[in-house]
Amino acid sequence: MNYTSKRLDNKEAPQTTERILYFIKTKGPVSTATVAKTLEMTGEAARQQVQKLVAAGLIEGRQEGQAGAGRPRQNWVLTQAGNARFPDTHAQLTVKLIGSVRQLFGEAGLDKLIMQREEESRSAYALACPAADLPTRLQQLAAVRDEEGYMARVEADGEDWLLIEDHCPICAAARTCQGFCRSELQLFQEVVGPTASIVREQHLLTNALRCIYRISPLP
Repeated sequence: MNYTSKRLDNKEAPQTTERILYFIKTKGPVSTATVAKTLEMTGEAARQQVQKLVAAGLIEGRQEGQAGAGRPRQNWVLTQAGNARFPDTHAQLTVKLIGSVRQLFGEAGLDKLIMQREEESRSAYALACPAADLPTRLQQLAAVRDEEGYMARVEADGEDWLLIEDHCPICAAARTCQGFCRSELQLFQEVVGPTASIVREQHLLTNALRCIYRISPLP
């Protein structure tokens, strides 16, 4: 299923369980009530679907404390099995290839591999992100990343922008060699340019639910 090209407001979206998984993936942690409201379902229907996903091991509860009296609210996040329903580009083969490169050519050879990928991405991003103004350029970057499977979007946050990536299609490779993540951050800074800075605020590899980058204009 091509999750990178579908959105929940698409009435031709996939079946209900897949829509719920997609919603939790991109907006979680979320409550059952939020699922029902967003997907225009009755509360009972949403509860039934959520319980099916819990029973299937695809989502799990996360307690959220409430201010004042009352029971903590139960929100839902994807489990490892739930995240596995989203594409991870040739994960096992990629990890094995990285291991082979490291064994045959050492860390220096692996660095060359990362540099080659970086150069290819640099050329592609330069062509895809030609806008002169930063907000448009960030939207272009998000569009490229979305096509690559990162489920990316840009949101304004005061005077800053947030580049949010709800999925990482090379997560297995990145866990094996975090040089991929360092390389991507460098590429993002080049797209952003000298008038702003970019920092990674949340990282999937540190058990966050998504990767979030903050782009701040420089004075």
